Amino acid sequence: MKVTLVGMGLGNPDHLTRAAQTALQGADCLAGSKRLLEECTLAPGVERFVSTKSAEIVEYLLNTNYETACVLYSGDTGFHSGVRTLLPLLRERGLEVEVLPGISSMQYLASKLGQPWQDWQVVSAHGLSCDPVAAVLSARGKPVFFLTGGAGGAGDLCKVLTDAGLGTLRATIGQSLSYEEEKILTGHVWEFAEKNCAPLTVLLVEGFQSPYPYCSQGIEDEAFLRDEVPMTKQEVRAAVIGKLKVQEQGIYWDIGAGTGSVAVELALQARQGQVYAVECNPIAYRLIQANRQKFGAYNLHLVEGKAPDCLANLPIPDGVFIGGTKGQLTPILDVILEKNPHAHICMTAIALETLASAMKDLTDRGFEPQVSQISVSRSKQVGTYHMMIGQNPVFLITVHKGEKQG
Repeated sequence: MKVTLVGMGLGNPDHLTRAAQTALQGADCLAGSKRLLEECTLAPGVERFVSTKSAEIVEYLLNTNYETACVLYSGDTGFHSGVRTLLPLLRERGLEVEVLPGISSMQYLASKLGQPWQDWQVVSAHGLSCDPVAAVLSARGKPVFFLTGGAGGAGDLCKVLTDAGLGTLRATIGQSLSYEEEKILTGHVWEFAEKNCAPLTVLLVEGFQSPYPYCSQGIEDEAFLRDEVPMTKQEVRAAVIGKLKVQEQGIYWDIGAGTGSVAVELALQARQGQVYAVECNPIAYRLIQANRQKFGAYNLHLVEGKAPDCLANLPIPDGVFIGGTKGQLTPILDVILEKNPHAHICMTAIALETLASAMKDLTDRGFEPQVSQISVSRSKQVGTYHMMIGQNPVFLITVHKGEKQG
């Protein structure tokens, strides 16, 4: 038996390749989704097997006497296609296999827009969990192309982007591409928020330019809006980011976020992740909002309230920075360790009493915290001379994954 995996393109038979047409016309069995089988008119009368499960298709073919079976896939066989799982299964069983590519929705939309697509970032939200904000931020200015469907429809994705503050970006929605009812709509992301779209819809988002595109640890203090709110200084902030071992897709909390300087840097490092800044001071809360906007840290979420009361509904953290506790360190640690006993934790202390309290809380739980002291002096011009002006020494107390003792 020969099995041909056919990329059916967008659905309109006019866009099938000649090789695909020939394979379909000579097939004695077709397998694939219900929609593709119903739309295929090139093999009338042949047996059709409705399934999108690779293992199921293999077992079906092995228990028949067909000679030239075709398995149909939407779009291109190498573009978010089930060919990835079916092809090795067929080869393992010793079947002769040929793969015929098709025109993808991305290629078709690019041609309609008159744009090259080689720099587009591709994200599938079709039956998969998708964070459109993370996708746009991590693309670093490149257009992002979303395959959509179901709960990840274009309207839902645009709503999430709009709520995050990215509603002014350009959006293009392509519905029912290649069919008679084809529609290509262009506007701002906010215009399409919660829009009901056809099942076969793609979304292109363009125009994001990060106000602060760098990922270096320790942004200059002067870059942040501050007012009179306390702020973790540049050198200490850089050390904190290093201690938390930030991952690009991680989840991080900043408790007692102040101006949001640590939270902003976490968000810039974890472009595909999420950061939650917890702050109870209304003035500081507004400053965090302003700094979030200034640095384009749209994956930073603000939580107004006192810890630990407002922590229960936050997602499980990979790392937590504790910059302020209002005397609630013990219950804050209780919540963190209940959520994730192996989270990276880093807290700062200036007073020896705070240091002693943190050490006791952690050692009582069986941890062996690491303590570092950072003493920073900065130069200041005094007349024709430059003098070193000392800053307050800061203690960093850290606990890393795997450091909890039996």
